[in-house]
Amino acid sequence: MKPSIVVLGAGFGGLELSSILSDALGERLDLTLIDQSDSFVFGYSKLDVMFGRETPDAVRVPYRHIAKPGVTFRRETITAIDPEARRVTTDAGTYDADVLVVALGADYDMGATPGLSEGGNEFYTVAGAERLRDVLPAFSSGRAIVGVTSTPFKCPPAPSEAALLLHDYLKARGVRDACEISLVMPFGAPVPPSPETSQALLEAFRERNVTWVPNRLVRALDPGRRVAILDDDSEMPYDLFLGIPKHRVPDVVAASGMTEGGWVPVNPLTLETRFPGVYAVGDVTSVGTPKAGVFSEGAARVVADEIVAAIERGEQPPGYDGRGFCYIEFGAGRVGSVEVQFLSGQPPTGRYYGASLALAVEKKEFGASRRARWFGLNGAC
Repeated sequence: MKPSIVVLGAGFGGLELSSILSDALGERLDLTLIDQSDSFVFGYSKLDVMFGRETPDAVRVPYRHIAKPGVTFRRETITAIDPEARRVTTDAGTYDADVLVVALGADYDMGATPGLSEGGNEFYTVAGAERLRDVLPAFSSGRAIVGVTSTPFKCPPAPSEAALLLHDYLKARGVRDACEISLVMPFGAPVPPSPETSQALLEAFRERNVTWVPNRLVRALDPGRRVAILDDDSEMPYDLFLGIPKHRVPDVVAASGMTEGGWVPVNPLTLETRFPGVYAVGDVTSVGTPKAGVFSEGAARVVADEIVAAIERGEQPPGYDGRGFCYIEFGAGRVGSVEVQFLSGQPPTGRYYGASLALAVEKKEFGASRRARWFGLNGAC
């Protein structure tokens, strides 16, 4: 009989895992991929929506395009996960798995930061980016703050990108001189594992008159007084607040008994949880890599190799090395890149590739290659 594999979540991790297993096993595969959404969106596309470079519909890739041998996509809401029985309950039925993979990502808790919902904005969801697309045209003078409210958070370079792209947006409208931009982050450097990348970003901030506020979190907003309250009780006035909300595991994962310290612990080499036959990849875990799509993708490759080796009775594959890279928007159409390795047994190290128009093209090709591999679609996203 075909082993039954159930994958929860069709983000970077779930899509990469399903594609690799389909390519390796074909019709010998019985994989059910479950997600409550009807489409996939690259995280970086939310900045495109926010600044009016793309429409929300243009950045969505419908899951109906998935046509992989051995893979069945189900658009359903997961209501319960029993990791001991490897059983998943949805609003449409129940699934029993020989292998269960949890790739449900991280949710956002706007209510965890007082005043954020009432007095601020977020750009980490498509809906939030779409709202900001309509808010930004009315901002022509005053103080703008891009602020992180909690750690860990997805795509650590994203706040820096938002500040630099906001500079470009205001400059194009001819109102940049009437506006101040500040960036509040909990790190001493924008990208701590890569001093070169951090130095390049700090220089970009200086050139664009973006105020860098390191080693601080935004603890609360006071919408009445229009001030952001930092974790040292200092205050920063604002007219526009672009926030990165607190991240947490989805409620159904929290209720499953799989979490410790708020996230799902896994074997850092195999990505297996303490429950036999149950793996977790990506943002839902505490594996020790950044919460970013390419790291979810890398973890998915490891789990795919584990599953194929078990089915084919092959050799145990090498473990997860925590290697990944991120593209970074510097504005003016230029994109940089940083490659980082986290799980080598040494402190994380990063290699920086300077911002260029060529890397902007490479970033588009990155999106196009995933669309082709996961969905069988051609063209850039």
